[in-house]
Amino acid sequence: MTLPDPIPLCGRAYKRDPYPLYERLRAAGPIHRVRFPSGVDAWLVTGYRAAAQALGDPRLGKNHERGNDRWRARASIMPEPQHSRLQVHLLHQDPPRHTTMRRLVTDAFAPRRITALRPRFQRIADTLVDALPAAGDADPVDLVRCFAARFPFRVLAEVIGLPPRLAAGFRREWGKVVQPVGPEDPGRAAYEALLHGLQGYIAEVVAAKGTEPADDLLSRLVASCAAGELTPEERDSMVFQLLVAGQEPVTNQITTALLALFRAPEALARLRAEPEVLPRAVEELLRHDSAFELTTWRFLAEDADLLGTRVPAGDSVIVSLCAANRDPERFADPGTLDLDRPANHHLAFGHGVHFCPGAALARIELQIAIGTLVRRLPGLRLAVPAEEIEWIPAVLARGTDRLPVHYTETVRARD
Repeated sequence: MTLPDPIPLCGRAYKRDPYPLYERLRAAGPIHRVRFPSGVDAWLVTGYRAAAQALGDPRLGKNHERGNDRWRARASIMPEPQHSRLQVHLLHQDPPRHTTMRRLVTDAFAPRRITALRPRFQRIADTLVDALPAAGDADPVDLVRCFAARFPFRVLAEVIGLPPRLAAGFRREWGKVVQPVGPEDPGRAAYEALLHGLQGYIAEVVAAKGTEPADDLLSRLVASCAAGELTPEERDSMVFQLLVAGQEPVTNQITTALLALFRAPEALARLRAEPEVLPRAVEELLRHDSAFELTTWRFLAEDADLLGTRVPAGDSVIVSLCAANRDPERFADPGTLDLDRPANHHLAFGHGVHFCPGAALARIELQIAIGTLVRRLPGLRLAVPAEEIEWIPAVLARGTDRLPVHYTETVRARD
């Protein structure tokens, strides 16, 4: 089979603003061969209708065992033995096993339970803002370090039952293990050190929940493994997914949302004046610039037609959620941040059987985070030119590791 030349998806300019490229790709067709920085070639799905179709296509499986030799030769996947021990979580499972495993986590993230916990989440946010400098006009304050990297993890610990002693020992840099580097990369040794550290931490969490179980999600996973419902690898992988995928994307989404608001000061002013629009605003911020830029790999079991293109078995298929959410055939004036956008059925949390089980939690976290920062930090604004912001080099995610801001004062929290 003769394949088209791949389009590179790399570089600082691309990470800063991938939307012009996505616009050109959408206009040219629904699926394109692309190349990632690791050298792996993939098929990228771009339009909204095409994305929804691909995300719901039962022929496309998530299990890495489906990947062919071409993909495996260059894919920067986690090395063994950690790949086998930590990568059999929900994102890499297909039905019926995915269905069985997903049932174990849905209750913990049920909208009714998350809503009941909202006052506790608000106290976490207020405590973090209380610790900020009283005024941020002199020296810039990094909102990632002081708030965005802390708030989601503290919320997650409450939701899944991570004891305070263990929560205090979690290192944020362990979240970087979802950005693996290839065997020849000079950063490989540092990456593997992070991986070993996180694996040791997961073992500590599992041991703690085995000896001191409670009525929480982590204890339920450990008990399910003891009962034979999960393998030890599935248990550890699900704990891994909770600790990393359960908080880093929210950190990134807080940064993308704030940057979007800084570029649209009239929207920022409206949120201050009309806090009741926050739920609708969060949906638009998720659509406008999603922290999940691209989905993880999917594979066909055999050569097949996909969206009018013949795709070889085992080639990776990636869906661009960001490109789908800016499709003008689905969203009018898609590049504009419109807090009154009607029928905002974006794909920021995916679609189909792999729709994010933590979507309700993420929505409330974002409402609280954005609302608290806007309300309690008058004059909140970017402290450096927007072009100086460095976007994280992660292949699948959007966000920034640093967000320096100014503000005039910190307003006292509401009682």
